[in-house]
Amino acid sequence: MKNNDIFIRYAVWLMILSISASCNDNFLDVAPTDKITGDALFSSQEGIDAYLANLYRQIPIEDFNTTPEAMNYNPGDANNAGRYPIIFTDNGIGSENSSITPAGAWDYNYWETGYRFNKEINLFKDVIDGLTSVDEDVKRNLMGQVYFMRAYNYYALAKRYGGVAIISESQDIGNIEGLYVSRSTEEATWDYVMASCDSAVMFLDQEPDPARRKATKSVALALKSRAALHAASVAKFWDRYEFTGEAVDLGLVGMPKSAADKYYTQCIEACEEIFNSGYYTLYKGTPANPEEASENYRLMFEDPNIALNEVILIKGFNEIGAGYGSNQDNWGNPNQTRGAWPHPGRFNPTLDLIDTYETYDQPGKSAPIVTTKDGVTNDYSGYNPIKEYLTFDDPQEIFEGKDARMFATVIVPNSTWKDTKIIIQGGYIQPDGKAVILANESIEVDGTTYYTFGASDPALYSGFSTFGGNMTRTGFGFKKFLSTSYVPRLGWNFSTTDWIDFRYAEILLDYAEAVLESGKGDPVLAAKGLNSIRKRAAHTTDIPLTIDNVLRERRIELVYENKRYWDLIRRREYHNLFNQRERKALIPILDLRTMKYIFVRANVPRAGQVTFNPSWYYKVIPGVGTSGIIQNPHY
Repeated sequence: MKNNDIFIRYAVWLMILSISASCNDNFLDVAPTDKITGDALFSSQEGIDAYLANLYRQIPIEDFNTTPEAMNYNPGDANNAGRYPIIFTDNGIGSENSSITPAGAWDYNYWETGYRFNKEINLFKDVIDGLTSVDEDVKRNLMGQVYFMRAYNYYALAKRYGGVAIISESQDIGNIEGLYVSRSTEEATWDYVMASCDSAVMFLDQEPDPARRKATKSVALALKSRAALHAASVAKFWDRYEFTGEAVDLGLVGMPKSAADKYYTQCIEACEEIFNSGYYTLYKGTPANPEEASENYRLMFEDPNIALNEVILIKGFNEIGAGYGSNQDNWGNPNQTRGAWPHPGRFNPTLDLIDTYETYDQPGKSAPIVTTKDGVTNDYSGYNPIKEYLTFDDPQEIFEGKDARMFATVIVPNSTWKDTKIIIQGGYIQPDGKAVILANESIEVDGTTYYTFGASDPALYSGFSTFGGNMTRTGFGFKKFLSTSYVPRLGWNFSTTDWIDFRYAEILLDYAEAVLESGKGDPVLAAKGLNSIRKRAAHTTDIPLTIDNVLRERRIELVYENKRYWDLIRRREYHNLFNQRERKALIPILDLRTMKYIFVRANVPRAGQVTFNPSWYYKVIPGVGTSGIIQNPHY
């Protein structure tokens, strides 16, 4: 068992709830006989942890269980075919799913979820206000938890909806008119998030939680850094797409460019306070070589508990089953290590991502995979017999010199995972020169039978076949977060890998971006932070502090940590990046004339073009017909 963490240990809470014979939903209502009082519940650490567990479970942390359907999506039948945020950006695509439309782009209704959570937070605050038998230090920290949860909840609302209704006190259900609260402006909402973070910082304990499971000052500062950077970006880049309508006219969405300055400043100040605390460093920041750097990076995500010097907040998973574990190991493993699970291989890293990784001999710029002697990397028309292709004895050779983090994040063709050589092949060139690509065929040459997909049976390969929807169609498999010890099982929610919500590398990158975009802060410190992340990846050459370098590094370092989607949203880049966009694949092909491998850059098979509708920068607000709330633009 891992550390007992407050995210998932409900046993005590359920026991307390069962003995509080009440049909009222409010767990902490103060009543004389039929409900547990706040003083009684919080008189022991067990009671405190029990109630916090219920609240922490509802914090909108976008972990392995964040899906288009819901937050914390791990029910008894969590069958969504692997439709997770991983596959809705230029970093990945699903083995069966290509869409980025709202049904598959985090468009679930957080409005109702967020306000249910807000009600519980306000109730929690009411009870803390009335506590009489609790130590003042404990009471102070509990109040800090209230403000942290409030800040996180309104951050989740603001980044989806813009300005929202601010309800900071429990409402009187007898006052019907008072229940209708209008939306505040987007700027006022972000200001409320900042103020709530500041209050959390003031009340929370200074020392980090030893297990990194509870909010402390540094955790609240990390949230402020992330939220402030988002708000600043929305203000600065608001005019990259011009919204119109009543919500815009009233300031319910959008902010003046001048507002960016205060949010960048708050981001910078929050980051600097974390730096100055001295609590955090990068995990194994000085590897001996790229191979060591790659394994260090991979291990940090397989078990974040080994990297507590870098980790600021963990969401822990140590139980299995509905409401507890996740399915990321089942969905993510390549077909050849599927175990008893029938639907693997659902997360396919794109060539778009692979091209972004640098090589060690050319630091500071992306290094697209070169497949032909002419060096052209923007031709996706498929195999052309006229072209002179580079040849390789082993498919892995084409990736030599790439950034160590790439090999910790993706499975490349012919590499080994769980003692299994992962075969990813998309075709062959016959001895007569005919190309057979993405067709399930075989041929005998000199007494040996060769197969289009590299092996005779679907159980023996992991790429390009349409069999079961279980094969990568990009040429790459998913690795980051996967457990080396977990054997995929038939059933739901068996993965117990912990999720890192905040870590020091993100803070370094937040700071660098805010410094560059605002002209404030310390550029020397920002450059040092940027290059320290790169040195942890075994780079030895410093690169200059430029926005292109920072954004590329952010994409690589934080890949699949559910940041890319929101980075494209906040910087208003989605509609330009995804305008009839086709994501890319790299197809290994065995040339039977030479018995060497060639590679073809291509559009992802069976995918097609996708376009981001700019209205999706803000989510649709439900129930406006009855609530009187003003709807977001263009809905």
